[in-house]
This record gives sequence, C-alpha cells and structure tokens, in this order.
Amino acid sequence: MKTTLDLPDELMTEAMQLTKFKTNAQVVILALQEFVKKNKVAGLKAYKDKVDFDVSIHLPL
Repeated sequence: MKTTLDLPDELMTEAMQLTKFKTNAQVVILALQEFVKKNKVAGLKAYKDKVDFDVSIHLPL
C-alpha cells in the first residue's frame, strides 16, 4: 500500500540510526510490526491467572 506520511525528521533520523535501516519504509514497517506485537502480548496478558492450563506429558520409556 502506498501512503504519504508527514513524519518528524528528527524522529525518523534517530530511528534510522538505531536500526541501521536505509529507507523510511523499513523503519515504518518495523514500528508497525512492533506495535502489533506489543498489543497482541498485552491482550494475552489479560488472561494471566484466568486460564487453567495443565499439561501432563507421559512419554514411554
């Protein structure tokens, strides 16, 4: 998807230096991926101590 964004130059420059990426698109893609991952993890944390997950594995000797 092609999108035009007005991003702060200083923020983009700092992000590119930290990531060593060469394009703005790479930085934005990484930021979006991290945002999605963070929110998925937060959603899973809502189930902490609410799900009884007992797994017993019996392996033959």
